[in-house]
Amino acid sequence: MDIGLTTLREEDIAKHLATAQSLVTRFALMEAARRDSNTEIAGTRRRFMATVSTAGQRSSREIEFAKTLAAITPGDNLLSPAQHNVLYKVRRAVAVALAISDLYSKQTGLDALHSRNASSVLEGGEADNYRMLMEAAAYVAAFSAAAYVKQLVEADGEPTSDVDGPDFNFATPQDGLKGLVAGLDAAASSSPDDRVLLSRIRAFADLALQDLLSRKSRFSGLGPFEQVHLRLDSDGFELNGFDVAPGAKSKPLTMSFKKPNEIIGNHIAKYQAMKLAKMLMAYDFDRQMNPFVELGGFLFTFIGDGAPGTGKTILIQMIAGMINDYCQVAGYGFTYENFGVAQISSYQGKSGQNCKQFVNNVLNTRTIGFGTIDDIDQVAAKRSDDRASAGQQEVTAVLMESFAGATTVVRGNCSFGMFSNYPENVDDALRQRAGARWLVDGPQTRNDYIDIFVLLAGKNHSIPLGDHKLFEAQVIEKAVATAYEEHSKPQEDGLITVYDRFMKEHGKLKTMEDIGDYLHRIKEAEPRFTGRAIKNITDAIKMRAMDIDLPDDWFEKPETFMHKSYDDKKAMIEELRGPFTIDMVMQEINRYADSEFRYSDKADEAAVSEIIRRERQREKAIDRIAEMKEKGIWGA
Repeated sequence: MDIGLTTLREEDIAKHLATAQSLVTRFALMEAARRDSNTEIAGTRRRFMATVSTAGQRSSREIEFAKTLAAITPGDNLLSPAQHNVLYKVRRAVAVALAISDLYSKQTGLDALHSRNASSVLEGGEADNYRMLMEAAAYVAAFSAAAYVKQLVEADGEPTSDVDGPDFNFATPQDGLKGLVAGLDAAASSSPDDRVLLSRIRAFADLALQDLLSRKSRFSGLGPFEQVHLRLDSDGFELNGFDVAPGAKSKPLTMSFKKPNEIIGNHIAKYQAMKLAKMLMAYDFDRQMNPFVELGGFLFTFIGDGAPGTGKTILIQMIAGMINDYCQVAGYGFTYENFGVAQISSYQGKSGQNCKQFVNNVLNTRTIGFGTIDDIDQVAAKRSDDRASAGQQEVTAVLMESFAGATTVVRGNCSFGMFSNYPENVDDALRQRAGARWLVDGPQTRNDYIDIFVLLAGKNHSIPLGDHKLFEAQVIEKAVATAYEEHSKPQEDGLITVYDRFMKEHGKLKTMEDIGDYLHRIKEAEPRFTGRAIKNITDAIKMRAMDIDLPDDWFEKPETFMHKSYDDKKAMIEELRGPFTIDMVMQEINRYADSEFRYSDKADEAAVSEIIRRERQREKAIDRIAEMKEKGIWGA
């Protein structure tokens, strides 16, 4: 079930086909007179600029979009497939936009005012209301057409920056669409080939959307359209009010999903991943908020680290698979995107744009979202790394601003996961924006290795199992309790030193003062243990307080939990919540602090290994120079 969904009908679009055809074939456009001449002054690259003001004067010119497209390949009387695709989709965009404008007119009563105005001219307040709604309908039409072009016209080339912005007239919906088609005509007119044509068409659609969104506050009749959710199934076109400028056409998610029982080891990471999938499904589309955000414990960002081959990819597949299954039951849209090295561009600013688009797609409040940045140490660079590309630095800046910037709003409909084999190479400020740390270390115990071999070996054999209780060590409740208990004491040498000294002087943690003292001692030993680290720890503690396993039967039928109101969901969750204990506090402090010391140790170890490698090279070089001197060929 889609909330507030309006499906566009083909018969409603077909009524506007003749008008759409005329707009892409030929129409006269009234526009403000230009002061600059079309002819350059001889011997210069400048144009003549009139000294007499022409403000208020209007001129008309013919717009023939189909002929402009045909002129791209003058030696061919037929349009190329790309040109025909643009022509068809622009015509389709105009027809769809006019149909959406009709829906808006019925929703606001503009159609009734229009009928009355046709029989007798409206006066007074009615005339003002009619003019206001007509301008808003023109805005809706222009926005819908620009959104359609952006979603449905695909371009492979790099974006262009030589496209002029639109010049809209919002007197009527048709006038608004004429300004859009005229802008598309100007963007296409100087395209040397089809690839540039597609890039310029998409670039203009982007500019048009930005221009329209910047003007939105000037129109007072757009309120009813804010919450509208429109879909055209035949084209795969969606429009969700004006919340976010629509992106590329969404495609079905293709991924090899994994089940929790296919992951051996990684107990805490697997347990929290399962909880995260259920947390996301508590999101309320009407309120656009998740009870877990209000009650505490929602995981907006996390980082998973571990050696190669320990199970980071399969963990991503498990989370995405669980969310996808739940969304199918509830009838919600699911957005999964991964940002990788392929989206780092050599063009200045493009990497940042790609990253911002990735973030915006996942943040879309109309869907449940899960975004991943795999191998983030390769994608986002340390700001102090002068060997990193400008694109990597752009990505770092965008992620830092998006995950914990001044304008970041966490609604609880999505989560972002960063994964790396070398988290010590991630910028400190970006890494600390991860609210949780998942150590993905793979199978560890003897039982783990037996279980994983049996799982991967399959059943095409007759080898006996032996004296082993298969998968007993993977029972999640027992495994997680054991894993959490291990963090009652630190694991890393640097933190063990701080812990032992504190326990010798103060004994076991008992009060808030003891906790603050312990945290301060960690700060003295590890300078990167800042206030943001304390916030992440307290968020993790709140999550442990919300350490409730939402019952599986809540997610078998949508009406049991997922389709209930926000207040009902919140009450159901609150009934399961319990207080956190001093033991939980100690475990979460040690678990987070261990990760900081682990990253520092890894970075130090890498630096030491590099120094040792260079010294060995130096010794070999000295020995080789000595041999060359003995042979008399040194300096020859």
